[in-house]
Amino acid sequence: MVDTLIAGLVHGNAYALIAVGITLIFGVSNVINFAHGAIFAFGSVLGWWLIAQHGVPWWAALGVVVAATALVGVAIDVLAVRPLRRAPAIAALLATVAVGLIIENVVALVFGPDTRPFPQILPTNNFQVGRVRFGTSDVVMFALTLTVMAGLWAFLRYSRHGLAIRATAQDPDAAAQMGISVGRVQSLAFAIAAGLGGLAGIFVGLYNSNISPTSGGIVGMTGFVAAAIGGLGSIPGAVLGGFVLGLVEAFGVYWFGDGCRDLITFGLLVIFLVLRPGGLLARPPAIESEPMTGTFLGAGRELRVRPWHAVVAFAVAGVVIPLLADDYGISVGTQILAYAIIAVSMTLVAGSAGQLVIGQAGPIAIGAYTSAVLTVSHGWAFLPAIAAAGLVAAVVSSVLAAPLWRLGGHYVAIATLGIGIVTVAIIRNWEPVTRGSYGIFGIPAPSLFGYEFTTHTQFFRLELVVLAIVLAVIVGVQRSRLGIAIRAIGADEVAARSAGVPARDYKALAFAVAAFFSGIGGALLAHQYSYIDPTVFNLPMSLLVVTILVLGGTASPYGAVLGAVVLIGVPEALRLAPTWRIVLYGLVLLLVVRFRPQGILVRRDRVPVNA
Repeated sequence: MVDTLIAGLVHGNAYALIAVGITLIFGVSNVINFAHGAIFAFGSVLGWWLIAQHGVPWWAALGVVVAATALVGVAIDVLAVRPLRRAPAIAALLATVAVGLIIENVVALVFGPDTRPFPQILPTNNFQVGRVRFGTSDVVMFALTLTVMAGLWAFLRYSRHGLAIRATAQDPDAAAQMGISVGRVQSLAFAIAAGLGGLAGIFVGLYNSNISPTSGGIVGMTGFVAAAIGGLGSIPGAVLGGFVLGLVEAFGVYWFGDGCRDLITFGLLVIFLVLRPGGLLARPPAIESEPMTGTFLGAGRELRVRPWHAVVAFAVAGVVIPLLADDYGISVGTQILAYAIIAVSMTLVAGSAGQLVIGQAGPIAIGAYTSAVLTVSHGWAFLPAIAAAGLVAAVVSSVLAAPLWRLGGHYVAIATLGIGIVTVAIIRNWEPVTRGSYGIFGIPAPSLFGYEFTTHTQFFRLELVVLAIVLAVIVGVQRSRLGIAIRAIGADEVAARSAGVPARDYKALAFAVAAFFSGIGGALLAHQYSYIDPTVFNLPMSLLVVTILVLGGTASPYGAVLGAVVLIGVPEALRLAPTWRIVLYGLVLLLVVRFRPQGILVRRDRVPVNA
């Protein structure tokens, strides 16, 4: 047990370093930096390159890594975040997603994508207390963390720049009126946060004995969980949250096995957000506006698409695309349609109700596994199986999300992210039904009334019909009295409540409808792939759905279809340059978010929206 305690403290130490950077940026700029994990991975790979390849002393390499990652942090702020200060906060979040993709893939291209051993710059197993062994590296990392945190506390409390950071975090408009350069303060916060991320990258690589350019995603998310547990915006809370998460995770894995790690980590996140949304050392804000939705109603108006336009477009797509595209192109088209079905349904939540949902991979996975299990293990026909997939996804997701609707602001979005990951973790560990990590093979092709959809063209036309039905339902709901009530909540929830509109109930209903169609979309993906496993339903899937939604305009169902075409079709078109494909995709996404943050099918308004 003592060795488990030591392991928890060591991991908590690294989580604290990452969480401090995340919470510092959030406090100053109100942006959750999804590129922070990529900075961590860059720091670990750069440290390996300096020490292992060029023989730089570890203490000198530490300084170079901190300086280099700090410069990257400043570049992220200047190029991606600061230009979007007047856009809704979801635009800046998506910009950090794009930058994270660019950094991660450029690092993999420059240094190679392989996992490699990290040099043993300090002993890792030279001390023993009882039966517990630990190393000089653990002691140095712990001491360095304490020193950094103490120095950061003193800097923020007593220095001029530290006071400017605190003032900006408390009220950026008031700070600007007092003569503080909010832009420079924000860049300083990004530099400090990124430097801490690079520092953590070296020590985590030393502790784990290996590093990888793609290791930043899960570490960044875990650091984000630690920051939320401690309280977003609270630096002491981030440190405390890091150690709490490290200890709970270590003992949870010791008792239940490593397969439950995600369930423990993100289950803890959801518990804290429901029971204590402000975290251990912070308070939730009194204002319950949703800074991350980006309904963009104030930034522009949705371009009107008449029903006959949609009918003509669907007819042309069903006839022309199968004639012009090859088999591979049709296969890509079926993926576009499946994601479009999911994104269209999400416009009811994010666009109309004004509530961003990040963890949509959860209901997608529920629908995919429901249909796969029913058709493979129980011999159900396709139509009742896919209907059951939607119903199960809606019911299970609604039950899991029921406690969230009493929360406000970004806490709901963060909690849905945790619930999505917890859902996939449960699927992974429910081996008697889902076959765990092995996945489900032999998912049959769809069959309706004796007609089997075996070719890509047949499957494409089937999904085209399903998408048309989903569009008709969502557009019909938006134009109904129910849709008007939901839009009133998204426009001004306080005013809607004052008028007697039960905002929480309508948000829950919109979420249930979106989960229903997301489950159907997941089932279609399962039958298209004929094999699924838990790794398919990951964080990038959830972020892809959100990005599709925002790209088209969160309130526009037709924009969601266009967003799916761009974000899934463009990366496939960029296979002409396969080595740089993801980097180019990240650049395209960054440019779109920068110059069309209100969405493609939304007319730009002259009045800017404050972040």
